[in-house]
Amino acid sequence: ISKEKVDQLEKQFGLDKHVFVQYFIWLKNIFKGNWGFSFTYKVNVWNILWGRLEATLLLSILTFIFSWGIGIPLGIYSALHQYTLSDQVLSFLGFLGISVPTFFFSLLWLFMSAKTGVFPVGGMISNEFNDMNWFQQIIDYLWHVVGPVITLSIGSLAGTMRLMRGQLLDELNKEYVQFVEAKGMPRKTKIYKHALRNAINPIVVRLGFTLAGLFGGSIITEQIFAWPGMGALMIQALNAQDQFLVMANLMLSAIMLVIGNLFSDLLLAA
Repeated sequence: ISKEKVDQLEKQFGLDKHVFVQYFIWLKNIFKGNWGFSFTYKVNVWNILWGRLEATLLLSILTFIFSWGIGIPLGIYSALHQYTLSDQVLSFLGFLGISVPTFFFSLLWLFMSAKTGVFPVGGMISNEFNDMNWFQQIIDYLWHVVGPVITLSIGSLAGTMRLMRGQLLDELNKEYVQFVEAKGMPRKTKIYKHALRNAINPIVVRLGFTLAGLFGGSIITEQIFAWPGMGALMIQALNAQDQFLVMANLMLSAIMLVIGNLFSDLLLAA
């Protein structure tokens, strides 16, 4: 490529300016709804993001529901059965889930899927997807999403369970709970109306960081499962030095963090 062509492209995309000037120009364009132009795909960045965002949000939301929907009840059960065999088993599984990296679970799942053929070894849809009716397409989506969701959820589920157990045990040993018990209130009222409502607050606070973490933390999992989401796109953009695409990914992660924190604050108020 000629020097003249390079200079022309630099001028076209504003790359001939100082990096700080480039940044504020990009920021001004963001507020106007212009997220930049992808060097790699030769289209507007938002057109690429919109297609990938759907896949990542599907994965993130299902992971969040799975990990919190199971982790919180297991933490409550473990706290109410402290030092029993079931509590020790759950604690062991919790420490295992926290300790083992997500990518290792992903590789184990792929190995199991390849050996048994029960689940697909990658991708988001089957080759016959376009020939299916709407119900079959939904089932196909869910069939493909099971592996990434379970492997992404293990660490988050284990952490939520351990935190819920510890917080509830702390609350149950406080004086106000003992006072409620001395008044003769039912055990369910003591646990679920008083202790649990205070114990769950620190977990709700983590919500904002959890959503942002799922959005960015699925990069490796998406690569392993060939899931066409934001994580895989981020890797491609970094390798290609497609700076507008990289910046748009980072901006979306920041927006998710803000939305998650706002949602957790509303939940705390409720």
